[in-house]
Order: sequence, then C-alpha cells, then structure tokens
Amino acid sequence: MVEQQQAEPILSGLQQRIRELIAAVSTGMYEREEIIAVAMLGALCGQNTFLYGPPGTAKSLISRRIACAFDKPVYFEYLMNRFSTPEEVFGPVSIKALKEDRYTRKTDCYLPKAEFAFLDEIWKSSPAILNTLLTLINEHVFRNGEVVEKAPLKALIAASNETPDTQQGLEALFDRFILRLMVGPINQVPNFEQLLDSKPTEAAINIPAHLLVKPEEWQAWRTRIHDVALSPETLTIIHLIREELVQRYEELKVYVSDRRWQRAAVLLKAAAFFNGRMETNHSDALLLQHCLWTQEDNRGAVMEIVANAVKETGFASGISLAEIDREKDRLDQEIMQELYHSEDVYETEMINGEAFFNILSRDGRNIFIPQDAFKTEEEIIPVDESGNEITRYRCEFDGQGSCKVTDYHGRYGSFEFKPNILFHKGDKKNINARLIKSLAKSVSEIRKELIKKLEIVQIKRNSIEKNLSSLFTPPEKTEIAIQGITEQIDNLKLRITDCERLEGLCH
Repeated sequence: MVEQQQAEPILSGLQQRIRELIAAVSTGMYEREEIIAVAMLGALCGQNTFLYGPPGTAKSLISRRIACAFDKPVYFEYLMNRFSTPEEVFGPVSIKALKEDRYTRKTDCYLPKAEFAFLDEIWKSSPAILNTLLTLINEHVFRNGEVVEKAPLKALIAASNETPDTQQGLEALFDRFILRLMVGPINQVPNFEQLLDSKPTEAAINIPAHLLVKPEEWQAWRTRIHDVALSPETLTIIHLIREELVQRYEELKVYVSDRRWQRAAVLLKAAAFFNGRMETNHSDALLLQHCLWTQEDNRGAVMEIVANAVKETGFASGISLAEIDREKDRLDQEIMQELYHSEDVYETEMINGEAFFNILSRDGRNIFIPQDAFKTEEEIIPVDESGNEITRYRCEFDGQGSCKVTDYHGRYGSFEFKPNILFHKGDKKNINARLIKSLAKSVSEIRKELIKKLEIVQIKRNSIEKNLSSLFTPPEKTEIAIQGITEQIDNLKLRITDCERLEGLCH
C-alpha cells in the first residue's frame, strides 16, 4: 500500500511533464496536436509510426519535432525513391575494409546507428532496402558483413501518400508499424488563415531541459509500462473488435496478427502509464483506431468498429446481462401463465368432452353451441344435451362477441346471445400462495443483484470523466466512452423497473 501511495504522485508528476512536453512539441502545429501526441506515445514506448497523407501536410516536420523531445538523439532522415541504394540508408561500403577482403559498411550517421529515424515515401524504396529494414526494425540488429551490430533505434516514423500494395509482399514490414495516423490538410478556416499569416514552422525547437526525455528514463519507463494491467473493460473491447473484424473480413479484408495485437496492448498500457494510471480504461482502448486499419478504404469502417466497441462496453459488473434477461423473461412468462388468465374465460358446459355455450331459447329449451364457434362468423346448428342437432335453430356469431339465434320456424323470430365471461383476460387466477411467493422471491433476487451492480457502476461513473481524460485521446472521443457507460446505467435502471413490474404482478 505504501509503495502504491508513493507511486501515485510520481505518476501524476509524469503525466504533467508529458502534457507539457507534448504542448511544447506541438507549438505552431495547427490541427496536429492529436497526431503528435499519439506519435509521441509510440516513441515513448518504442513503437513505430506510419504517417499517411498527401504531400505538404507536415509529416516530416512531425517526425523532427518528436525527435526534439529526447535528449541529444541520434536522428536519421531520408526521402526514398525507386533509385535509392542501400548505401544511402545503411551507409557506404568501407573501401579500407574491402582491401582487407571484408565487406563492411560505415554506419555512423546512417540508419543502423540512429535512435530516431524518418523515412519519407517508404514504399517507393527498393526491395533490397525494405528487406534489410524489416530485419533492423524487427530484431533491432544490423548485419554488417560478418558482424551483427545492435541497432539503437528507439522509434521509426515512416510516411507516404499511399499504403503498400497487397501484391508487393510488404505486409510483414507494414505490420511493424503499430501506429497508422492520417495526416490531412488543415480543415478549420481560422487555423488555415493563421497558418497563412505565420512564418514557416521550424523543425528544430528548444524544449526546456527539464522536459527532455533522457535515455535512462526512456528505458526505465519501457520496463514499468509492463506493470500496467489491461482492465476487464479493455479486454471486452478487444474481444468485441476481434469478433467484428472476423465477421466482416470478406468485406473489409482486415487481418490483425497476434504480434500486432500484442504490441497494440503495449501501446494501451503505455497510454495508461503516462496518464498516471496502472490500469487501462476506455480512453486507452480508443487508440486502437490508429492501430488496426490497413488501407484507406477500410480505415473509416475500422475506426467505427473500435468506437462502437468502446461505446457498447460499460464497466465490468461481474454479471451477464444476457443471462439475467433470459431468466427475467422466463419468470415473466411463468408469472403470466401461472398467475394470470391469458384470455377471457367463459361460462361453458361440457358435452362429450367439448366445451359448449348454454343458450336458453325463447321457447324455454336449452340449446348448445360449441365454444370454438365463437371465433367464426359461420352459421351453426345448435345441439341438445346429448349432442343431437336442433335443426329449427340457427346460430351465427358476429365476430364482436355476440351471437344471433334465429328460429327458422318463424314462431319466435331471432334474439341475441352474449356469452357470460367468468374471468377476463389479465384477471388473476386462484392459485397456490406458495407458488406466488416463490416467483416473487426469484424476481426480487434478480432486482437486488441489479441494484447492487448499478451502485457499483454509478460509483465508477462519478469519477469516470477524470479517469477518462487522456493526453493522447481528445475529449470528443472520450465522450464516446461516457455515452456507453451512461447507456449501461440506463439499461440497468430499465431492468430494475421491469423487475418491480413483475413483483407488482405477484402481489
């Protein structure tokens, strides 16, 4: 407990520091705050980022700014094209080493020695570069001739105005970019006009020394991130997303590898850690919107799937509402069947095992017509007590509950008969009090369980807005989670009200 109390102020201070760091890096970057914040998160936890968007949207500037957040980083940047050679990315071959019959590259100031790197138009590069790059960012090593060098790369940011063609065999490399961020032109008119009236945005900015991320801090944070727990709610969200992506695979063609899920989970834990929490929540799970899409044509659908999963997931309450609904519906049906008449019950007499209405005719005779005829409008010949037809009379129901009885001999004319209702639909039956008590008790137990869970959810809801605020997710997105939790509370209240209705029926 003491360790936890000591950790909370540390985490709180770290959250404020990262907030100030993101603000400093975002200076003058109109409508790029979320992109910078999420890409910064990727760099802080050692994940690679792919920036997708048209030319001239500050993709390279974003990368340079993020590198500025770290203390004296070794930074490498290169614009790829189809004529790019491995020498331009990984370093030139050492002539001196060649004379000694060794094939070695001089990697200083090139990608193998960089801590942060930006590769623009990455998919335009040659296969030789892309294949070597795959090994470097996956294993963090560079095979330099006969020597395997450890690559200090903390995070790689790549950019392009296109996603890799599925026929190019670049899925494995693309899979290493856990974050995929759309960088579009400025949309809001005031921001655009302010851009026009400003000096060109500088890539190199002075970050206050106390905010800069030191190498030893970065390594320590990466270790502590793994102490963060994935909340039950986060796991529910992930499962909902996985199921939806599987069901819609033929439509969206989105496949998420186990490796990507695992590294995406690390990203969510990192978001919680830098927000001062040791457990993930809904706002962290919203970051999956930036992790799972593969092509521009499925990006919108994937983002919607993630948002819906977050909205559908309230707080883990420890109960299955689906099971409770099934049990409540079963009790509802049993209560109505056992305690109440489901339709009007008429006064009838049994003749040869069949129910008949007893009608006193004008000549004082008892004639009988079958109860089944009540729902028809056909002419019926009544019978006597023995079931023999009395042909002088004809009976015909009008579909409204009345029966016209006609004397075909013409002596007594016709008259109307209306069956006597003993019990109306909805009237309570005379049944065993023990059964009523048992049914009422079952409903009461469900209601009490729902109330208990409602209290838990409401307590969590009272503090949710503070806990859901995130350095990496804007408020308009976290509102999605709040809406989902509010709906969960409303659904619990509706079920409690329905249980009260059922209890009222029992009493």
